Amino acid sequence: MIIPCRDEAGSIAAVVQEVPYGMQTIVVDNGSSDPTAEVAARAGAAVIREPRPGYGAAVDAGARAARRPVVCIIDGDGSMRPGELRMLLDGLDAGADLAVGRRRPDRASTWPWHARLGSAGVAWRLRRRHGIDVHDIGPMRAIGRDVLLGLDIRDRRSGYPVELLVRAAEYGLRVVECDVTYRPRTAGRSKVSGSVVGSWRAGRDFLAALP
Repeated sequence: MIIPCRDEAGSIAAVVQEVPYGMQTIVVDNGSSDPTAEVAARAGAAVIREPRPGYGAAVDAGARAARRPVVCIIDGDGSMRPGELRMLLDGLDAGADLAVGRRRPDRASTWPWHARLGSAGVAWRLRRRHGIDVHDIGPMRAIGRDVLLGLDIRDRRSGYPVELLVRAAEYGLRVVECDVTYRPRTAGRSKVSGSVVGSWRAGRDFLAALP
């Protein structure tokens, strides 16, 4: 389990404690100004620090540090239920190479319109241009570690999830999408969907990752 995060001291402990029993948990602290790393370590996670800024940099560092054959990725803000990763793992067991979560918000206010619209637009383009049947660029996914590293993803910012799907299509990977619960974050404000500016920046990175 890879949990990339920055400034999530108010939520990371609960996320780590929800991780299904038996999973190795790696929290990648991506330049936090709060005690995220210390809180995660006290909760039982292995913690590594990634000085390169960006979501993609944190995920890449976590994947390289992982020692299990399959890696799961989830945000550290408490918006996802780690236990639902079992559905994605079932998808891999059934023959998929990559399983991704399609967010289903538990209330309308959980997912602001500007963030939802941006994700839907990128997913539409992935379907049309790359033939990959996804409807969300969500933060929950499961994939073989060697498969992930073998895709040679270069984006180190918010475009990482988009490039992952583009590369999956190029390599002919079988991708499945599972509905997962999307709930309000535990504390603080999202760096992406918490503002129109944050969503715009993420959208810019998404589009840059689309060939």
